[in-house]
Amino acid sequence: MTESAAPVPPDHLLGVYSRTPLNFERGEGVHLYTTDGEQYLDCLAGIAVNALGHANPKLVQVLKDQAEKLWHVSNIFTIPGQEALAKRLTDATFADVVFFTNSGTEAVECAIKTARKYHWAKGDVDRVDIIGFDGSFHGRSLAAVNASGNASYLEGFGPRMPGFLQLPFGDMDALRAAVGPTTAAIIIEPVQGEGGARSLSPEALRELRAICDEAGALLIYDEIQCGLSRTGKLFAYEWADGAEPDIMCIAKALGGGFPVGACLATAEAGSGMAFGSHGSTYGGNPLAMAVGLAAFEELTRPELLAHVRDVAGYFVQQLEGLKDRYPDVVLDIRGKGLLIGIKLATPNREFMQHARDQHLLVAGGGDNCVRLLPPLIITTEEASDAIARLERACQAAQAHAKAAA
Repeated sequence: MTESAAPVPPDHLLGVYSRTPLNFERGEGVHLYTTDGEQYLDCLAGIAVNALGHANPKLVQVLKDQAEKLWHVSNIFTIPGQEALAKRLTDATFADVVFFTNSGTEAVECAIKTARKYHWAKGDVDRVDIIGFDGSFHGRSLAAVNASGNASYLEGFGPRMPGFLQLPFGDMDALRAAVGPTTAAIIIEPVQGEGGARSLSPEALRELRAICDEAGALLIYDEIQCGLSRTGKLFAYEWADGAEPDIMCIAKALGGGFPVGACLATAEAGSGMAFGSHGSTYGGNPLAMAVGLAAFEELTRPELLAHVRDVAGYFVQQLEGLKDRYPDVVLDIRGKGLLIGIKLATPNREFMQHARDQHLLVAGGGDNCVRLLPPLIITTEEASDAIARLERACQAAQAHAKAAA
């Protein structure tokens, strides 16, 4: 394995990233190419962003066409693309209204504000608590990191914000005990991403819905990573009948690589957000809406959803084989659809380097996992190539562990 030195940030960039020393100059489909011409198989996809592959021809053409017309005006004017994409989103989901953002973090901020404002508008001013879960990731703004409760993301940023609680993921007894008259909402990822690709069962999702209904609290789903066809349904909550949320946050795949997100809500949940309650300079600009509409059209094709389910089934079958052949490296296969987690016995950062040595890109994850988040267009043949590279990474990890023993 090639050992890389500790990353040194560029002179003029804030040193908040631990960057891998790879410089990509172009992409095509599921492959990326470095400045020196080396090809990598991308099972990271910009962390579930490039769902339709790199340089998708339809998105490229839409972007070019719109760029020659109008990029930005302001939300003080009518933007027809917003109404068009909002209608597509609401027609396809539980929601009645949409607020467009530039990112998932902003969608989470909007969701938290919407939930609290809903209760305030009804005169229930003490309902401010947002209940989240361990292992969650909702973004990097102050409210989002407080909703997640990850200590490493909170350190150094002052006292914890009041009104945010965290519970063990999937512990319904603890949740029932915690919900009370000050609970505004529960926020959860139906399939965790950074937390280690842990997924809630359909029964657990329905129980979440029932707990919120009984308590008069709102249910917020963060489907920023697991939504938009990644699990083989348009949204992960659709795997459970009767588990629809009141509010949902989406982003990542919505722009296929172009920055766009959205906060969706029922008319009731959004009823407190009156004129002046929220806003965004760039959110929902014409350029983003043009690309979002084109991406959403592709992401909702039944053929794509069926393809995701088929390729995901192949991946899991083959990964279970790796688990059987390398039990001292691979401990568990988890996740849903093409949000796949591989829980490791060896350090996950080390394994990611072994994968990169095979020119395979994978994501890290909590609970000592790596994640496979390939473009949804990945073929079975390309998935087979990924498995072969993962096998060689397992061999390298096994040899490295024996040499270190």
